[in-house]
Amino acid sequence: MAGGRRGLVAPQNTFLENIVRRSNDTNFVLGNAQIVDWPIVYSNDGFCKLSGYHRAEVMQKSSTCSFMYGELTDKEMAEKVRQTFDSYEMNSFEILMYKKNRMPVWFFVKIAPIRNEQDKVVLFLCTFSDITAFKQPIEDDSSKGWGKFARLTRALTSSRGVLQQLAPAVHKGENVHKHSRLAEVLQLGSEILPQYKQETPKTPPHIILHYCLFKTTWDWVILILTFYTAIMVPYNVSFKTKQNNVTWLVVDSIVDVIFLVDIVLNFHTTFVGPAGEVISDPKLIRMNYVKTWFVIDLLSCLPYDVINAFENVDEGISSLFSSLKVVRLLRLGRVARKLDHYIEYGAAVLVLLVCVFGLAAHWLACIWYSIGDYEVIDEDTNSVRTDSWLFLLGDTVGTPYRFNASGTGRWEGGPSKDSVYITSLYFTMTSLTSIGFGNIAPNTDGEKIFAVAMMMIGSLLYATIFGNVTTIFQQMYANTNRYHEMLNSVRDFLKLYQVPKGLSERVMDYIVSTWSMSRGIDTDKVLQICPKDMRADICVHLNRKVFKEHPAFRLASDGCLRALAMEFQTVHSAPGDLIFHAGESVDSLCFVVSGSLEVIQDDEVVAILGKGDVFGDVFWKEMTLAQSCANVRALTYCDLHIIKRDALQKVLEFYSAFANHFARNLLLTYNLRKRVIVSSGFQSGRQLLCSQLVLLHTAGVTSAQPAVRRRTMTGGFVHTSTAAAAQTQSDFSWSRLNT
Repeated sequence: MAGGRRGLVAPQNTFLENIVRRSNDTNFVLGNAQIVDWPIVYSNDGFCKLSGYHRAEVMQKSSTCSFMYGELTDKEMAEKVRQTFDSYEMNSFEILMYKKNRMPVWFFVKIAPIRNEQDKVVLFLCTFSDITAFKQPIEDDSSKGWGKFARLTRALTSSRGVLQQLAPAVHKGENVHKHSRLAEVLQLGSEILPQYKQETPKTPPHIILHYCLFKTTWDWVILILTFYTAIMVPYNVSFKTKQNNVTWLVVDSIVDVIFLVDIVLNFHTTFVGPAGEVISDPKLIRMNYVKTWFVIDLLSCLPYDVINAFENVDEGISSLFSSLKVVRLLRLGRVARKLDHYIEYGAAVLVLLVCVFGLAAHWLACIWYSIGDYEVIDEDTNSVRTDSWLFLLGDTVGTPYRFNASGTGRWEGGPSKDSVYITSLYFTMTSLTSIGFGNIAPNTDGEKIFAVAMMMIGSLLYATIFGNVTTIFQQMYANTNRYHEMLNSVRDFLKLYQVPKGLSERVMDYIVSTWSMSRGIDTDKVLQICPKDMRADICVHLNRKVFKEHPAFRLASDGCLRALAMEFQTVHSAPGDLIFHAGESVDSLCFVVSGSLEVIQDDEVVAILGKGDVFGDVFWKEMTLAQSCANVRALTYCDLHIIKRDALQKVLEFYSAFANHFARNLLLTYNLRKRVIVSSGFQSGRQLLCSQLVLLHTAGVTSAQPAVRRRTMTGGFVHTSTAAAAQTQSDFSWSRLNT
């Protein structure tokens, strides 16, 4: 519901996660479609294992994988691959390439363009499948005298193989590449390719968001009906109402139907996962509901009142069926968890506690009446107990019990059910609150035993609910109060300094998402409480993913790992947050633990970073502090483990043996010190300004040159001004221009 725990629902770019999920057991790379030669911006682990290259080695290389070509690679097929990239088309090829160890391998390559929200091609998805096993080595006369390896590689390039035999026949002379049946199976249709854009998490059409307006209203209806059930079920059981009244029977049947509909809705309602994400997968939703509340909800919606309506049903069985409806009371806990946002406020908590107290008094009043009704008339001796509270109440209100000697021969009369219930509730309330006026008092042994038990329960309820309300607020909602104070301070700050709306929303989303991840716990404060040894162990545990995933830490001693772990910091980033700005100092080494980020240089995406990637600078090899050549921006909610430059150098200087191993084995996925050449012939704005000033300064003679074209993020071409070469020596001072 709107006030409940919504989960992390801010718009985010989940392109990388979607590609990885939809490309299970597939080897693929992503290339930028807006930069010359389409450099690789991401490669998955499968491609790295297939090709033998490390991810850092293939980053920024051409998506055509020309670095894997060899002397036996078909040049005509390589040209077709390049033409496919030039024309932004979807196509597939069978081509011979070489692994890093120069082993020839046949690959089935599938190329698919990825579009953004403007329908512009911004990325290429290239999938690779090893089909060498489908090729038949063929030895002919032309290969006689060759070595064994040469004959094998030549056979791989010359044989048609199984895949070509499965393909439809083509007419001689046609230069058309037909897909094999295996290739058709491996195709990834463009209609299911995700778009590279930032968007709000979507749910399937038949799935309901747990915080939408409809679900919020529905949960309130369920809460009200649950309280209705909690009141009526004990009353019907104690006062033995047969529900012969058609109106009440219809009402209770409608309630049962609503609870049944609620079960159906719960099978189609999202929930918040353990990591704060919104789970919208129908299979996971159903499994979660079946494992949690399905059985209880099913028992609570069975039509017990319909069974009670039949006259021939035994009274004991009827009471049993009515009693089973008490199972619905367990739904109060489930609904209350959805009201955690409203429970943060003191007034809502007080109202809820008062309702619980009144509900307990109602249940005890029903039990109190059942005891009096059981004892007032002795069925065996057909006599009435004059000391029973029901008999005394009848005399007080003027409706005493009387013996019908001329008719049924049984005791009749007594107070009405309304009067009895009001009196019972009055007695239980005065007992629970320890007031006890004494006008209604227990007289029989059964009544006294129940009164003692009720006073014990009442003292506990009274002390818990009313006596310790202040303590409950202080203990349970201290973090919540601090959270709201922080939010109010941030809102006042943003309003006071008139921060733009877009930036304000980013600030608020960051605070809310960070709080949801940390639950308001100050990690540094907790670590300061622990002794140094324990603090180091905790830090190693918090950074275990970094130490296990990267081979650079494998030979680190226990002391070295503990020293490194003490220096690591965990940073949570919301979608759109900039980790590094172009031009600022790169003083940190960042390890991506979850989420995805993009590296932007000159408005071009030059790399997409995901789980397990490392970016920053090679501090251990450089003497100076570098300036970042690109922006690093979060696409999704990200968890980064960061270590500062000075702290890392201090540890490496102390553990010199580990420093050598660390320097050899840690490969940066992206080095922010190095600038990527965006396109050949590209001039910076400063160089264009210089050339224009030269043209203005030099008189007369110019020679026009072809305009330089540069690819932009929109996929088109922008023509720059033509640069003319000056034919005469200029007296213009270049040093003055440069300053």
